[in-house]
Amino acid sequence: MLGLSIKNVSKVWNPEGPEPVPAVSDLSLEVALGEFVVLLGPSGCGKSSLLYIVAGLEEATNGSVSFDALEITEPSPERSLIFQEAALFPWLSVRDNITFGLKINGVPPVKRDKRADDLLRQVGLVGAGDRRPHELSGGMRQRAALARALAMEPKVLLMDEPFAALDIQTRSRMQDHLLNIWKDSGASVLLVTHSIDEALSLADRIVVFTSRPGRIKAEILIDEPRPRDLHSPEMIQLARRCDELLAEEVDKAFKEQELL
Repeated sequence: MLGLSIKNVSKVWNPEGPEPVPAVSDLSLEVALGEFVVLLGPSGCGKSSLLYIVAGLEEATNGSVSFDALEITEPSPERSLIFQEAALFPWLSVRDNITFGLKINGVPPVKRDKRADDLLRQVGLVGAGDRRPHELSGGMRQRAALARALAMEPKVLLMDEPFAALDIQTRSRMQDHLLNIWKDSGASVLLVTHSIDEALSLADRIVVFTSRPGRIKAEILIDEPRPRDLHSPEMIQLARRCDELLAEEVDKAFKEQELL
């Protein structure tokens, strides 16, 4: 199968230390080309750790990760990672932030400018290209970060709670932006969130994690057309199912913390 393949992956942080921390355990997951998958689970269950392994920023303790049948061993432009904070270079303009990777790869200035113009239009930042990150709102900075990730035309977009710090209205608009851009890009998306509503709004498939060490507890397919009415009977039923699956794992995570 082409696409992203995660096979029997385990990750232990500080394995040689006095208190090794198991993050994920024997986890397997397939993500098809162009599929939008959301990882939902309690804090500390290894969702972000899995993203870093897929990005090539961390090595799995056991197991393997591949994309299009090629094992992932290091970072690559075909896999872009977006964090909760936009992490833009404060000394660069929005335009220069967006085209930073292209410049490093030797893309000529004319092509960089054309790509930047297209992306600024896509993410709704026309006219903001010459501004610095501190001159932008939180939502605008995240749109700039999304544009920077898309500049490299990745085949896999990895997102670690990218909208968690935004207010409800801005978050909803950013979700709409993301869906529109994702449809045009054809990229596979693996997005981490703690929000059931966000998962239901975005995902083709929701993967619910257990408490630490993270394993897959359930997978929920969503075939409702977008944009989705979260107040419809079908979506309310799915939300209840997610809530029930998640509540048990959150309770386990809290009990574990109480024992420490």
